[in-house]
Amino acid sequence: MVRAPYSSGPGMVCAAAVLACSFVAAGAHNGVTHKSADEAARHLKEQENTPGFPNIKGGDFRLIDQSGSGRSSKDPQNRFQLLFFGYAKCKAICSVALPRMAEVADRLEAEGVMVTPLLITVDPERDTAAALAEAVPKYHPRMIGLTGSEKALDEAYRAFQIERKVVFVDPEQGAVYAHGSYIYLLGPDGTFKTLFPPILGPERIAELVHRYIGGKS
Repeated sequence: MVRAPYSSGPGMVCAAAVLACSFVAAGAHNGVTHKSADEAARHLKEQENTPGFPNIKGGDFRLIDQSGSGRSSKDPQNRFQLLFFGYAKCKAICSVALPRMAEVADRLEAEGVMVTPLLITVDPERDTAAALAEAVPKYHPRMIGLTGSEKALDEAYRAFQIERKVVFVDPEQGAVYAHGSYIYLLGPDGTFKTLFPPILGPERIAELVHRYIGGKS
């Protein structure tokens, strides 16, 4: 998790969160230093299912989408899924990761592969189904926003090792959260495949996704 320091204003904490994410993604991972984002991504791929890879098991979640319908981690259209944990009012890393997921989804679609972009909220108090219905289409028409009960969300957070923390409350915008910064790739059955730092370009993420899908289709 990117833990942003306390700040007296949203601009400072948002900037700190973005810089911290960039350092985590491109700099160090489990004590290993990387010279570039690509090198960090290669290390993540090489370490999958080995002791050096993050101990993320993933798991089934059962949440509510922006239309009020139930949804599990399994994609009903049998597509691979790109998952991010964030919130609609986030001005920091979400403003990088959500557009990046949209760019990757569009690039893959142009290459003949449909994926489903997902956002699981870390701010369920404000991210109601109605709020998500207004927010997520601004990023991508196929993006699905997910919320749910405290228990259901906690299960999803634990499955993907997501921590969330209110770093301060802005008098105009409300609570500002520190939270996870990676984009997760899930299979059509909801199984966790790998993760990507959002500072990777859409071309590179799409290339890595193809490796899990098994080539362009």
